[in-house]
Amino acid sequence: MARVELVGVTRRYGKQTVLNPLNLTIPDGSFTVLVGPSGCGKSTLLRLLAGLDSVSDGVILLDNQQINDLDPADRDMAMVFQSYALYPHLTVAENLAFHMRAKRVKREEQHSKIARVAEILGINSLLNRYPRALSGGQRQRVAMGRAMVRNPRVFLFDEPLSNLDAQLRMVLRAEIKALHQRFKTTMVYVTHDQVEAMTLADQIVVMRDGMIVQQGKPLEIYDHPVNTFVARFIGSPPMNLLEGQLETRQGKPGVRCNDYWFALPARWHQAAAQQDQQPVIVGIRAQDFFLSDTAEQPEAQVKLVELTGESSLLHVEWQGFPLHVQFAGRIAAEPEQTISLGINTDKIHLFAAQNGERLTISAEITSQSAC
Repeated sequence: MARVELVGVTRRYGKQTVLNPLNLTIPDGSFTVLVGPSGCGKSTLLRLLAGLDSVSDGVILLDNQQINDLDPADRDMAMVFQSYALYPHLTVAENLAFHMRAKRVKREEQHSKIARVAEILGINSLLNRYPRALSGGQRQRVAMGRAMVRNPRVFLFDEPLSNLDAQLRMVLRAEIKALHQRFKTTMVYVTHDQVEAMTLADQIVVMRDGMIVQQGKPLEIYDHPVNTFVARFIGSPPMNLLEGQLETRQGKPGVRCNDYWFALPARWHQAAAQQDQQPVIVGIRAQDFFLSDTAEQPEAQVKLVELTGESSLLHVEWQGFPLHVQFAGRIAAEPEQTISLGINTDKIHLFAAQNGERLTISAEITSQSAC
Protein backbone atom coordinates (compact mmCIF):
# COMPACT_ATOMS: atom_id res chain seq x y z
CA MET A 1 0.00 0.00 0.00
CA ALA A 2 1.09 3.59 -0.53
CA ARG A 3 0.21 7.24 -0.02
CA VAL A 4 0.29 9.42 -3.13
CA GLU A 5 0.58 13.21 -3.07
CA LEU A 6 0.44 15.74 -5.87
CA VAL A 7 1.89 19.14 -5.02
CA GLY A 8 1.33 21.95 -7.52
CA VAL A 9 1.20 19.48 -10.41
CA THR A 10 0.68 21.12 -13.82
CA ARG A 11 0.62 19.72 -17.34
CA ARG A 12 1.00 21.88 -20.44
CA TYR A 13 1.15 21.01 -24.13
CA GLY A 14 2.83 23.97 -25.74
CA LYS A 15 0.84 27.04 -24.72
CA GLN A 16 -2.21 25.02 -23.72
CA THR A 17 -2.59 24.18 -20.03
CA VAL A 18 -4.40 20.87 -19.64
CA LEU A 19 -3.98 20.59 -15.87
CA ASN A 20 -3.85 23.67 -13.70
CA PRO A 21 -1.75 23.48 -10.51
CA LEU A 22 -3.28 20.59 -8.53
CA ASN A 23 -2.81 19.68 -4.90
CA LEU A 24 -4.23 16.27 -4.05
CA THR A 25 -3.61 13.63 -1.39
CA ILE A 26 -4.56 10.00 -2.07
CA PRO A 27 -4.48 8.27 1.32
CA ASP A 28 -2.76 4.94 1.85
CA GLY A 29 -5.17 2.09 1.10
CA SER A 30 -7.93 4.36 -0.20
CA PHE A 31 -10.12 3.95 -3.28
CA THR A 32 -10.02 7.37 -4.94
CA VAL A 33 -12.17 8.02 -8.00
CA LEU A 34 -11.42 10.87 -10.41
CA VAL A 35 -14.68 11.87 -12.07
CA GLY A 36 -15.70 14.57 -14.48
CA PRO A 37 -16.86 15.22 -18.05
CA SER A 38 -14.75 14.31 -21.08
CA GLY A 39 -11.75 16.61 -21.46
CA CYS A 40 -11.57 17.63 -17.78
CA GLY A 41 -8.04 16.21 -17.35
CA LYS A 42 -8.72 13.11 -15.27
CA SER A 43 -7.01 10.64 -17.66
CA THR A 44 -4.08 13.04 -18.07
CA LEU A 45 -3.68 13.04 -14.31
CA LEU A 46 -3.66 9.25 -14.26
CA ARG A 47 -1.00 9.16 -16.99
CA LEU A 48 1.16 11.52 -14.94
CA LEU A 49 0.90 9.15 -11.98
CA ALA A 50 1.80 6.17 -14.16
CA GLY A 51 4.75 7.97 -15.74
CA LEU A 52 3.29 7.71 -19.24
CA ASP A 53 3.34 11.50 -19.45
CA SER A 54 5.64 14.04 -17.84
CA VAL A 55 4.85 16.74 -15.30
CA SER A 56 5.34 20.32 -16.49
CA ASP A 57 5.55 21.72 -12.96
CA GLY A 58 5.10 20.36 -9.47
CA VAL A 59 5.95 17.18 -7.63
CA ILE A 60 4.45 13.69 -7.36
CA LEU A 61 5.30 11.89 -4.14
CA LEU A 62 4.91 8.19 -3.37
CA ASP A 63 5.28 7.64 0.38
CA ASN A 64 7.13 11.01 0.56
CA GLN A 65 9.58 10.05 -2.19
CA GLN A 66 9.56 12.08 -5.40
CA ILE A 67 8.87 9.91 -8.46
CA ASN A 68 8.65 12.54 -11.23
CA ASP A 69 11.73 11.26 -13.01
CA LEU A 70 11.20 7.53 -12.48
CA ASP A 71 10.37 5.32 -15.46
CA PRO A 72 6.89 3.75 -15.43
CA ALA A 73 8.37 0.32 -14.70
CA ASP A 74 10.10 1.65 -11.59
CA ARG A 75 7.10 3.36 -9.99
CA ASP A 76 5.53 0.18 -8.60
CA MET A 77 2.16 1.13 -10.06
CA ALA A 78 0.04 -1.12 -12.28
CA MET A 79 -2.40 0.33 -14.79
CA VAL A 80 -5.57 -1.19 -16.26
CA PHE A 81 -6.60 0.53 -19.48
CA GLN A 82 -9.94 1.16 -21.15
CA SER A 83 -8.69 -0.93 -24.07
CA TYR A 84 -7.61 -4.27 -22.64
CA ALA A 85 -4.11 -4.01 -24.17
CA LEU A 86 -3.59 -7.78 -24.19
CA TYR A 87 -0.98 -9.42 -26.41
CA PRO A 88 -3.06 -11.26 -29.05
CA HIS A 89 -0.36 -13.87 -29.80
CA LEU A 90 -0.06 -14.91 -26.13
CA THR A 91 -2.42 -17.09 -24.11
CA VAL A 92 -4.10 -15.80 -20.98
CA ALA A 93 -1.45 -17.46 -18.82
CA GLU A 94 1.34 -15.97 -20.95
CA ASN A 95 -0.27 -12.51 -20.75
CA LEU A 96 -0.42 -12.81 -16.97
CA ALA A 97 3.20 -13.92 -16.82
CA PHE A 98 4.60 -11.33 -19.24
CA HIS A 99 5.80 -8.77 -16.69
CA MET A 100 7.19 -11.46 -14.38
CA ARG A 101 9.17 -13.00 -17.22
CA ALA A 102 10.61 -9.60 -18.08
CA LYS A 103 11.67 -9.26 -14.43
CA ARG A 104 13.10 -12.81 -14.48
CA VAL A 105 10.84 -14.00 -11.66
CA LYS A 106 11.36 -17.70 -10.89
CA ARG A 107 9.06 -19.99 -12.83
CA GLU A 108 7.62 -21.58 -9.69
CA GLU A 109 6.67 -18.15 -8.34
CA GLN A 110 5.12 -17.23 -11.69
CA HIS A 111 2.91 -20.32 -11.63
CA SER A 112 1.94 -19.68 -8.02
CA LYS A 113 0.92 -16.04 -8.65
CA ILE A 114 -0.96 -16.90 -11.84
CA ALA A 115 -2.91 -19.66 -10.10
CA ARG A 116 -3.77 -17.38 -7.18
CA VAL A 117 -4.94 -14.47 -9.37
CA ALA A 118 -6.85 -16.75 -11.72
CA GLU A 119 -8.69 -18.23 -8.74
CA ILE A 120 -9.59 -14.78 -7.38
CA LEU A 121 -10.86 -13.54 -10.77
CA GLY A 122 -12.54 -16.79 -11.79
CA ILE A 123 -10.51 -17.26 -14.98
CA ASN A 124 -8.90 -20.65 -14.18
CA SER A 125 -10.57 -22.28 -17.18
CA LEU A 126 -9.34 -19.56 -19.57
CA LEU A 127 -5.58 -19.81 -19.02
CA ASN A 128 -4.90 -21.65 -22.29
CA ARG A 129 -7.13 -19.46 -24.45
CA TYR A 130 -6.03 -16.56 -26.63
CA PRO A 131 -7.61 -13.09 -26.24
CA ARG A 132 -9.58 -13.47 -29.47
CA ALA A 133 -11.52 -16.35 -27.87
CA LEU A 134 -12.58 -14.26 -24.85
CA SER A 135 -15.57 -12.02 -24.25
CA GLY A 136 -15.12 -8.39 -23.29
CA GLY A 137 -15.66 -9.13 -19.62
CA GLN A 138 -13.18 -11.99 -19.68
CA ARG A 139 -10.56 -9.81 -21.37
CA GLN A 140 -11.01 -7.14 -18.73
CA ARG A 141 -10.54 -9.73 -15.99
CA VAL A 142 -7.30 -10.83 -17.65
CA ALA A 143 -6.16 -7.19 -17.86
CA MET A 144 -6.90 -6.80 -14.16
CA GLY A 145 -5.09 -10.06 -13.41
CA ARG A 146 -2.00 -8.92 -15.31
CA ALA A 147 -1.88 -5.90 -13.00
CA MET A 148 -2.55 -7.97 -9.88
CA VAL A 149 0.30 -10.46 -10.38
CA ARG A 150 2.73 -7.56 -10.08
CA ASN A 151 1.50 -6.95 -6.51
CA PRO A 152 1.90 -3.18 -7.01
CA ARG A 153 1.71 -0.51 -4.34
CA VAL A 154 -0.89 1.42 -6.39
CA PHE A 155 -3.50 0.29 -8.92
CA LEU A 156 -4.49 2.76 -11.66
CA PHE A 157 -7.73 2.20 -13.58
CA ASP A 158 -8.48 4.26 -16.71
CA GLU A 159 -12.21 3.82 -17.43
CA PRO A 160 -11.86 0.02 -17.43
CA LEU A 161 -15.58 -0.73 -17.73
CA SER A 162 -16.68 1.77 -20.37
CA ASN A 163 -16.58 -0.77 -23.23
CA LEU A 164 -18.81 -3.29 -21.45
CA ASP A 165 -22.58 -3.66 -21.41
CA ALA A 166 -24.56 -2.37 -18.42
CA GLN A 167 -25.04 -5.69 -16.62
CA LEU A 168 -21.40 -6.70 -16.99
CA ARG A 169 -20.28 -3.28 -15.77
CA MET A 170 -22.31 -3.84 -12.61
CA VAL A 171 -20.76 -7.27 -12.05
CA LEU A 172 -17.16 -6.14 -12.59
CA ARG A 173 -17.73 -2.98 -10.56
CA ALA A 174 -18.68 -5.16 -7.61
CA GLU A 175 -15.64 -7.38 -8.20
CA ILE A 176 -13.27 -4.40 -8.24
CA LYS A 177 -14.78 -3.11 -5.00
CA ALA A 178 -14.46 -6.57 -3.43
CA LEU A 179 -10.80 -6.75 -4.49
CA HIS A 180 -10.11 -3.44 -2.78
CA GLN A 181 -11.85 -4.53 0.39
CA ARG A 182 -9.84 -7.76 0.38
CA PHE A 183 -6.35 -6.38 -0.32
CA LYS A 184 -6.62 -2.72 0.79
CA THR A 185 -4.26 -1.64 -1.98
CA THR A 186 -4.33 2.05 -2.90
CA MET A 187 -6.49 2.44 -6.02
CA VAL A 188 -7.02 5.44 -8.32
CA TYR A 189 -9.93 5.01 -10.71
CA VAL A 190 -10.91 7.31 -13.59
CA THR A 191 -14.47 7.43 -14.89
CA HIS A 192 -17.02 9.85 -16.31
CA ASP A 193 -19.82 7.73 -14.84
CA GLN A 194 -20.95 9.27 -11.56
CA VAL A 195 -22.76 6.05 -10.55
CA GLU A 196 -19.42 4.21 -10.66
CA ALA A 197 -17.86 7.01 -8.66
CA MET A 198 -20.55 6.92 -5.96
CA THR A 199 -20.54 3.13 -5.57
CA LEU A 200 -16.79 2.51 -5.68
CA ALA A 201 -15.08 5.41 -3.97
CA ASP A 202 -13.88 6.15 -0.48
CA GLN A 203 -12.92 9.55 -1.87
CA ILE A 204 -14.31 11.29 -4.96
CA VAL A 205 -12.39 14.00 -6.79
CA VAL A 206 -14.65 15.99 -9.12
CA MET A 207 -12.72 17.67 -11.95
CA ARG A 208 -13.59 20.30 -14.52
CA ASP A 209 -11.41 22.13 -17.05
CA GLY A 210 -8.19 20.81 -15.57
CA MET A 211 -9.05 21.78 -12.00
CA ILE A 212 -10.35 20.03 -8.90
CA VAL A 213 -13.80 21.42 -8.14
CA GLN A 214 -14.58 19.35 -5.04
CA GLN A 215 -13.24 16.32 -3.22
CA GLY A 216 -14.55 14.30 -0.33
CA LYS A 217 -16.58 11.25 0.63
CA PRO A 218 -19.31 10.31 -1.88
CA LEU A 219 -22.29 11.15 0.32
CA GLU A 220 -20.68 14.40 1.49
CA ILE A 221 -20.43 15.54 -2.12
CA TYR A 222 -23.95 14.33 -2.92
CA ASP A 223 -25.46 16.07 0.11
CA HIS A 224 -23.34 19.24 -0.01
CA PRO A 225 -22.25 20.04 -3.60
CA VAL A 226 -20.08 23.17 -3.64
CA ASN A 227 -21.65 24.59 -6.79
CA THR A 228 -24.27 23.96 -9.46
CA PHE A 229 -21.82 22.03 -11.65
CA VAL A 230 -21.23 19.39 -8.97
CA ALA A 231 -24.93 19.43 -8.05
CA ARG A 232 -25.90 18.51 -11.61
CA PHE A 233 -23.01 16.11 -12.21
CA ILE A 234 -23.32 14.00 -9.06
CA GLY A 235 -26.68 12.27 -8.84
CA SER A 236 -28.92 10.42 -11.26
CA PRO A 237 -31.19 11.92 -12.40
CA PRO A 238 -29.35 15.24 -12.04
CA MET A 239 -30.47 17.84 -9.54
CA ASN A 240 -33.17 20.25 -10.71
CA LEU A 241 -31.99 23.88 -10.70
CA LEU A 242 -34.63 26.63 -10.56
CA GLU A 243 -34.07 30.37 -10.73
CA GLY A 244 -35.65 32.04 -7.72
CA GLN A 245 -35.58 34.98 -5.36
CA LEU A 246 -35.50 35.22 -1.57
CA GLU A 247 -38.74 36.83 -0.47
CA THR A 248 -40.33 37.30 2.94
CA ARG A 249 -44.10 37.04 3.18
CA GLN A 250 -46.08 37.73 6.34
CA GLY A 251 -42.87 37.60 8.32
CA LYS A 252 -41.84 34.21 6.92
CA PRO A 253 -38.64 34.02 4.86
CA GLY A 254 -39.03 31.96 1.70
CA VAL A 255 -38.18 31.61 -1.98
CA ARG A 256 -40.28 32.60 -4.95
CA CYS A 257 -39.84 30.61 -8.17
CA ASN A 258 -41.90 32.39 -10.83
CA ASP A 259 -45.42 32.45 -9.37
CA TYR A 260 -44.79 29.84 -6.67
CA TRP A 261 -43.56 30.80 -3.20
CA PHE A 262 -42.58 28.40 -0.43
CA ALA A 263 -41.34 28.99 3.09
CA LEU A 264 -37.77 28.10 3.99
CA PRO A 265 -36.90 25.82 6.94
CA ALA A 266 -36.22 27.58 10.23
CA ARG A 267 -32.45 27.19 9.91
CA TRP A 268 -32.48 29.57 6.94
CA HIS A 269 -34.70 32.26 8.47
CA GLN A 270 -32.10 34.67 9.84
CA ALA A 271 -29.88 34.58 6.77
CA ALA A 272 -32.75 34.80 4.29
CA ALA A 273 -34.42 37.67 6.13
CA GLN A 274 -31.17 39.65 5.97
CA GLN A 275 -30.96 39.18 2.20
CA ASP A 276 -34.57 39.66 1.16
CA GLN A 277 -35.09 39.96 -2.63
CA GLN A 278 -31.69 38.44 -3.43
CA PRO A 279 -31.72 36.21 -6.53
CA VAL A 280 -30.74 32.60 -5.90
CA ILE A 281 -30.71 29.22 -7.63
CA VAL A 282 -32.79 26.58 -5.88
CA GLY A 283 -31.56 22.98 -6.13
CA ILE A 284 -34.07 20.16 -5.67
CA ARG A 285 -33.30 16.47 -6.09
CA ALA A 286 -35.80 14.50 -8.15
CA GLN A 287 -36.58 12.37 -5.08
CA ASP A 288 -37.46 15.41 -2.95
CA PHE A 289 -40.82 16.13 -4.61
CA PHE A 290 -44.06 14.52 -3.48
CA LEU A 291 -47.55 14.23 -4.91
CA SER A 292 -49.95 16.63 -3.24
CA ASP A 293 -53.73 16.74 -3.16
CA THR A 294 -54.00 20.30 -1.84
CA ALA A 295 -55.13 23.21 -3.96
CA GLU A 296 -52.21 25.30 -2.67
CA GLN A 297 -49.70 23.37 -4.75
CA PRO A 298 -49.23 24.42 -8.41
CA GLU A 299 -49.91 21.84 -11.07
CA ALA A 300 -47.24 20.28 -13.25
CA GLN A 301 -47.80 18.92 -16.73
CA VAL A 302 -46.37 15.48 -17.39
CA LYS A 303 -44.30 15.29 -20.57
CA LEU A 304 -42.74 11.84 -20.34
CA VAL A 305 -42.95 8.84 -17.99
CA GLU A 306 -40.11 6.34 -17.48
CA LEU A 307 -41.01 3.24 -15.48
CA THR A 308 -38.27 0.93 -14.23
CA GLY A 309 -40.44 -1.30 -12.05
CA GLU A 310 -39.04 -0.20 -8.70
CA SER A 311 -39.42 3.54 -9.41
CA SER A 312 -41.12 6.06 -11.70
CA LEU A 313 -39.26 8.96 -13.31
CA LEU A 314 -41.47 11.75 -14.61
CA HIS A 315 -40.32 14.55 -16.89
CA VAL A 316 -42.65 17.46 -16.19
CA GLU A 317 -43.04 21.17 -16.79
CA TRP A 318 -43.69 23.02 -13.53
CA GLN A 319 -44.05 26.80 -13.26
CA GLY A 320 -42.16 27.15 -16.52
CA PHE A 321 -39.31 24.91 -15.38
CA PRO A 322 -38.54 21.49 -16.92
CA LEU A 323 -38.06 19.05 -14.04
CA HIS A 324 -37.09 15.45 -13.31
CA VAL A 325 -39.33 14.02 -10.59
CA GLN A 326 -38.82 10.52 -9.20
CA PHE A 327 -41.10 8.42 -7.01
CA ALA A 328 -40.64 5.01 -5.45
CA GLY A 329 -42.90 2.36 -6.95
CA ARG A 330 -45.26 2.89 -9.87
CA ILE A 331 -47.20 6.09 -10.51
CA ALA A 332 -50.35 6.13 -12.59
CA ALA A 333 -49.44 9.10 -14.77
CA GLU A 334 -49.68 9.69 -18.51
CA PRO A 335 -48.18 12.30 -20.85
CA GLU A 336 -50.15 15.58 -20.92
CA GLN A 337 -51.75 14.74 -17.56
CA THR A 338 -51.49 17.34 -14.78
CA ILE A 339 -50.36 16.50 -11.25
CA SER A 340 -49.86 18.59 -8.10
CA LEU A 341 -46.35 18.62 -6.69
CA GLY A 342 -45.03 19.61 -3.29
CA ILE A 343 -41.41 20.10 -2.21
CA ASN A 344 -39.62 18.62 0.78
CA THR A 345 -38.14 21.99 1.74
CA ASP A 346 -35.85 20.43 4.35
CA LYS A 347 -33.86 18.93 1.47
CA ILE A 348 -33.44 21.99 -0.78
CA HIS A 349 -30.09 23.51 -1.75
CA LEU A 350 -29.43 27.20 -2.39
CA PHE A 351 -26.77 28.56 -4.72
CA ALA A 352 -25.68 32.09 -5.57
CA ALA A 353 -27.29 33.29 -8.80
CA GLN A 354 -24.13 35.21 -9.79
CA ASN A 355 -21.62 32.35 -9.80
CA GLY A 356 -23.46 29.14 -8.89
CA GLU A 357 -21.53 28.69 -5.63
CA ARG A 358 -23.28 26.96 -2.74
CA LEU A 359 -24.77 29.16 -0.03
CA THR A 360 -24.48 28.12 3.58
CA ILE A 361 -27.07 28.89 6.20
CA SER A 362 -25.63 32.28 7.14
CA ALA A 363 -22.09 33.20 6.28
CA GLU A 364 -22.11 32.82 2.53
CA ILE A 365 -25.46 34.50 1.96
CA THR A 366 -24.20 37.47 3.94
CA SER A 367 -20.86 37.55 2.15
CA GLN A 368 -22.51 37.25 -1.25
CA SER A 369 -24.23 40.63 -0.83
CA ALA A 370 -20.90 42.23 -0.03
CA CYS A 371 -19.33 41.12 -3.31
